[in-house]
Amino acid sequence: MAANITMVLSTISFSTIILTFVGVVLGIVVGSIPGLTATMAVAVLTSFTFGMESSKAIAMLLGIFVGGVYGGSISAILMKIPGTSSAVMTALDGYPMAKRGEGGKAIGISTVSSFFGGIVSCIFLIIGCSAIAGLAAKFSYPEYFVIAVFGLCVISNVSSDSLLKGLLGAILGIFITTVGMDNLTGITRFTMGSRNLISGIGMVPALIGLFGVSEILNQLFNMKNGEVKQQEIGRTFPGWGVIKRIKFILIKSSIIGTLIGALPGAGGPIAAFVAYNSAKNGSKEPEKYGTGIPEGIAAPECANNATVGGALIPMLALGVPGDGVTAIIMGAFAIHGLRLGPMIFKETPDIVYSVYVYTIIANIFMLIVGLTAAKYFARLINTDKKILIPIILMACVVGSFASSNKVFDIYVMTIFGILGFLMDKVGISTSAFILGQVLGTLAEVNFRSALTLSKGSYKIFFRPIPMVFWVLTIIMVVVPKIRKALKNKAEKEKNSAAG
Repeated sequence: MAANITMVLSTISFSTIILTFVGVVLGIVVGSIPGLTATMAVAVLTSFTFGMESSKAIAMLLGIFVGGVYGGSISAILMKIPGTSSAVMTALDGYPMAKRGEGGKAIGISTVSSFFGGIVSCIFLIIGCSAIAGLAAKFSYPEYFVIAVFGLCVISNVSSDSLLKGLLGAILGIFITTVGMDNLTGITRFTMGSRNLISGIGMVPALIGLFGVSEILNQLFNMKNGEVKQQEIGRTFPGWGVIKRIKFILIKSSIIGTLIGALPGAGGPIAAFVAYNSAKNGSKEPEKYGTGIPEGIAAPECANNATVGGALIPMLALGVPGDGVTAIIMGAFAIHGLRLGPMIFKETPDIVYSVYVYTIIANIFMLIVGLTAAKYFARLINTDKKILIPIILMACVVGSFASSNKVFDIYVMTIFGILGFLMDKVGISTSAFILGQVLGTLAEVNFRSALTLSKGSYKIFFRPIPMVFWVLTIIMVVVPKIRKALKNKAEKEKNSAAG
């Protein structure tokens, strides 16, 4: 025990703590800019760690990772433009709260929730790394396909009053994933002869268009001459009363985020969708979700940041990236001559402890920076729309172009902006569209791979682990409908008694 404590302390130095802080700040700034995600930040800054000691490189990269995942919520709350796909659900309740003059409070809730989820996932990472990684190792093609189906069924309860409209949005999103080169055969599909579509339609420009440009169009159509929205930001700390109100959601969402993060390739978007849906299903007033309530921010943000610790589990224990960022971090580890996998716990335990320690420190810095700087971020909402809208549009254009350095992505952003505006007008869920785009490839590739593995037998989808998710999927779809039917029945009986 004493030896372990000594090893932990040996990984901490003033320079590595400073680098962690710098990483967190850079991550928050980059994550809050649409298109410039944590993945991009880590990828670009990895080259600057070549000459560093391994512990310093790890500290900085983990800081960027934690800050970048959290940073996406800032633009989602203030502008309804998710900085990352994981922050899509945060915009549903964060933006309405900001419009009511509670932008600072909304960011405060996001910060506290993100910190809680991050710390809980670190605890899981430290205590149960080998156990959770062992469970993740049992997942294969059929398990991932059923998880994708499970995630798609979130549509029935998230951001859409109509299951049909939710499914329509998801189907459109899934169709978008079929554009480009087939992941299994290499054959191009629906490219219409365009070289720009061979690699598919980018998630970043589509995301910015659906949530950024469409909101700009909404603002332009509803803007009045001389209108300036002024409001008091107030304190950013949400208060102990709010924290007490959301405590159970934080605990549940932390567990959801950690477990989903531990599944290689699952990541933050799925965790945020599932946590939001779980919180909504468990609420006595589910109709309030999407109107600007603390629970609607706490659930996705807590789960989103909990995936950080979860994603590090398969990376450390199996040498398998939990998401895109950890894949890049694995590359950085390789550059420094570090081999990940089960043997790392015996060969270089100091590296494992470094990951533990600096992930925790990064979350602490994220809490401090988020709460102290939130008031300044939230002041953006007071800017005259005639000034703010061009700035947002410019950020959208830059973000779309920066995602792949192609002008074509600006066209994609514009098309999806118009599409998002029209979808909003007819009540089709844009969140369901993004969910379909996120899970479409996961579902298709694993479905076809599973059938190839089983030589066409569908029995492979009914193994023990998939069966658990099939049951959860049925519960997710059926229970809300039963609850809604019972509620309508109770209201009718109440109205009959009153009449």
